[in-house]
Amino acid sequence: MKASSEKKEDRILNFLIKKFTWRHPSSKVVQVCPRCGSANIKLSSKLDVWLTPKQYVCKDCGYVGPIVLELEKTEDENSGSD
Repeated sequence: MKASSEKKEDRILNFLIKKFTWRHPSSKVVQVCPRCGSANIKLSSKLDVWLTPKQYVCKDCGYVGPIVLELEKTEDENSGSD
């Protein structure tokens, strides 16, 4: 009984490690505004992340906040339109 509960805990731990492990942003990920969906979003200042928490600013709708959506590009978006 104890061995099966340890295996279950190991599976849960491995699942959480995979979900919460930091990954380096790749070229296949684009950051978009959570309000309007625009990719025209930037950090509010160069001091963000170093001195203060991240604050993103959307140049299209004016959103200001710490959250952005990261979407993976599909093959159609990577190849461009023909």
